[in-house]
Amino acid sequence: MSYSKKYLPLFIGLAMGAGVFLGSKLDFSNPSAKLFSYNAKKEKLNRLIDYIDYEYVDNINTDSIVDVTVNRILENLDPHSVYIPPEELEGITESMQGDFIGIGVSYYQYRDTISVINTIKGGPSERSGIMAGDRILMADKDTLFGERLRREELANKLKGALNSQVQLKVYRKGKGIFDVVVKRGRVPLKSVDASYMLNDKYGYIKVNRFAETTYREFKTALDSLLDMGTNTLVIDLRDNGGGFIAPALKMADEFLKDDSLIMFTKNKKGAIENNYATRNGSFEEGKVYVLINENSASASEIFAGAIQDNDRGTIVGRRSYGKGLVQREMSLGDGSAIRLTISRYYTPTGRSIQKSYSNGNKEYFNEYLQRYKNGELQNADSIQVADSLKFRTPGGKIVYGGGGIIPDIFVSKDTTRVGETLNYLLRSGRMGGYVFEELDKKRAFYNNLSKEQFKTEINIDEDFADGFLMYAKKGGIDIILDDYRDQLKKYLKAIMAQQLFGTSAFEKIINEDDKMIQKVLSLSQ
Repeated sequence: MSYSKKYLPLFIGLAMGAGVFLGSKLDFSNPSAKLFSYNAKKEKLNRLIDYIDYEYVDNINTDSIVDVTVNRILENLDPHSVYIPPEELEGITESMQGDFIGIGVSYYQYRDTISVINTIKGGPSERSGIMAGDRILMADKDTLFGERLRREELANKLKGALNSQVQLKVYRKGKGIFDVVVKRGRVPLKSVDASYMLNDKYGYIKVNRFAETTYREFKTALDSLLDMGTNTLVIDLRDNGGGFIAPALKMADEFLKDDSLIMFTKNKKGAIENNYATRNGSFEEGKVYVLINENSASASEIFAGAIQDNDRGTIVGRRSYGKGLVQREMSLGDGSAIRLTISRYYTPTGRSIQKSYSNGNKEYFNEYLQRYKNGELQNADSIQVADSLKFRTPGGKIVYGGGGIIPDIFVSKDTTRVGETLNYLLRSGRMGGYVFEELDKKRAFYNNLSKEQFKTEINIDEDFADGFLMYAKKGGIDIILDDYRDQLKKYLKAIMAQQLFGTSAFEKIINEDDKMIQKVLSLSQ
């Protein structure tokens, strides 16, 4: 899980909800785009909506009727053909394009006040002197404290046009309240959470989604690891719900020899479009391990499937989500859009990894619970496969279609009570709130620490852990973790590292005893 997502100062639209996305768009608002001809079916809907608007006994918002109608139409197609209302589309678009226009801070609401966790390096706020621990009280004439504003409302008050200015009223301990003017700029939304050396030969890269900027971020990380001497790569796609196809294809191209098939798509007319590796990749010879789990979907499965079907690397983890549909976005002219499934994709051996949705959307999206009940998250033998969906790679390996990528090496999920409890405390923000308060007591000291000093000088002791348990209890969570103090302290230190140095620092600490990573490292022994 990526802790940093809790603190991104805007909405993060999950690509998983819409499946693999082509990136090309159609625009209904353009009168020259005569994609569809007039027919009686469309006129029938128009007449009905006009009739309701004119004659219905009560006043009613016909826009909401249209939204419901569109949703019901799409619900009868497939789970990943979706309607995106205007209030959600902007955030989803920003997430997938890899940046947004804003002031460049990560924050959370601490006692109903925007509290800065850190500033984006080189971003607008850092250039204007905003520091970790600052409280932002006002943006121009808008008050940002005293009310529990939704994150979207807060983000909208801080975002604006490129190069526009916003006057912030800021409180800082030891300095009091002061004004600062920040010129808004482009703020990156990183899709590569972490990249570092696990040891002297194994490099690690974690990708959280496939956005427009993902390949560029990935290539930068890969080149850096190669400079450090890596000969084995671990690509972490756990909990990566997918996104655009193009960056997944480009990433796979770095590992596959020219003319290797990466994937192909087929539409309802039977038209096939093949995608091949087209250039010399940066890592066509070294060992590759791809980490996946039940939340790795769409573009993640394209990448993992290409590696597996070309016998290029080893897939480690648990069966992936099982999403093999491709969408194209179409604007509806009012700020909303739909993403419509236009084709299916197949791995190089010809596998469709799309799981069945014949029993409706509710059962489809609850399929994870069935995996849990079947014991699949704990035992590879519980994975249900059909012989009719058996395929063979060029190297002779047996692989299966019909419901996700099945890993070559299985690693069970931690479903213990303590594991679930720690993850809940992480996701709920309890740990983050406590760590922020503790950092705030000695903010000047912590802000001047280097990464190396933090690693060697900062230890989470028993008093710090006890303080968190008391903090949680005051918030209504009374837990006993006597036998798991070391895990608790590791989580607390990881969150402290994240707040001081960013997501990569968090991942580096959490991964020290990660089961999948340890499994990969054990294979070399």
